[in-house]
Amino acid sequence: MVSNRAGLIAIIAAFLFGVLASLAIRPTSSPMGEEAFGGRGTTGTPTSDINWRVPLAFATSIPGLGDNPVWLRDALDEASGGSIRFKLFDPGEVVPAFSVSDAVRDNKVPAGYTWLGYDQGKTSASTLVAAVPFGMEPVEFSAWWFEAGGRELGEALYEQYHAKPIFCGIIGPETAGWFREKIESLDDLEGMKIRFAGIGGKVMERLGASVTMIPGGEIYQALEKGAIDASEFSLPVVDQALGFNRIASFNYFPGWHQPATASHLLVNLDVWANLSQQQQRLIEVTCTAAVTRNLAKTESQQGAVINGFADLGVSAQVLPEAVLRALQKVTQEVLEEEAAKDEMFRKILESQQKFRREYAAWKTRAYLPRDF
Repeated sequence: MVSNRAGLIAIIAAFLFGVLASLAIRPTSSPMGEEAFGGRGTTGTPTSDINWRVPLAFATSIPGLGDNPVWLRDALDEASGGSIRFKLFDPGEVVPAFSVSDAVRDNKVPAGYTWLGYDQGKTSASTLVAAVPFGMEPVEFSAWWFEAGGRELGEALYEQYHAKPIFCGIIGPETAGWFREKIESLDDLEGMKIRFAGIGGKVMERLGASVTMIPGGEIYQALEKGAIDASEFSLPVVDQALGFNRIASFNYFPGWHQPATASHLLVNLDVWANLSQQQQRLIEVTCTAAVTRNLAKTESQQGAVINGFADLGVSAQVLPEAVLRALQKVTQEVLEEEAAKDEMFRKILESQQKFRREYAAWKTRAYLPRDF
């Protein structure tokens, strides 16, 4: 009996030793919480694949704005061997176009692709990392974001949204808008009902226009029904795809209100923290590639579209310099007022202005004049 009891004790001891040894070498992370997001162990090895629902601020059918996240999705799928997959949703399918950031903050979706300027009503500084009137052009903005503190400021701004903004797309200047009549002075803006976004919309309001903000997919109908008299939205190739030229025949340039338009992949911070370092890096690197691809593709398209305006009965017009100077003056007033009201707005604006002053020493000397 003693021999049997000793043997049983030995077996139990061996079993317990094995369990303790197993626990000692097992990662301390929680599989349940991490695998729900595509997590990582202490070694940084992915514990599961990424399968994210990603709502968009722009329909995938829209060139430049909507097709870039499609490219991003396909590139990530291929580069990861199928372990990172995004399921994209057009505006309204999961959340409205202007509510992508809210959905990411509330963890209704793990990530979304959007133009952060749509958050202007909630945090005015969001416009500065989206588009600034008379501000930085695409290469200049990219340099500021990647190398001069822009990314850090953008991330600090969106901590309040419990989200990480990843710079993921950029296009060149938008058009100044589509109008039924010529714009020869600021008086022509007085009382005009116009769709306008971002800080530029505040400038137009200051000049007497009645400004409304509606998603891109609703602009044509608003123009057609007379709910608005004019509209700005995006590049010529985008606006033509949406049919604005069928209603308003005067397309004005330059895009003073948005010399560059940046898009971001916004990821919930809890979701991001539970990715492996490899997964995080692959998403960031692919987004950086998407920035380059987005700019290159859209820059290649606009000349052909403008050259075809005559066949469509569209006239490409340039705003008089006096109008541009007045718009610039009011823009500066609006920026100063917003900076005085919001500390984060002030910090980001000062960072951008400081970089622009330094960059000007290069920009004004190194590049040929545009009319050379």
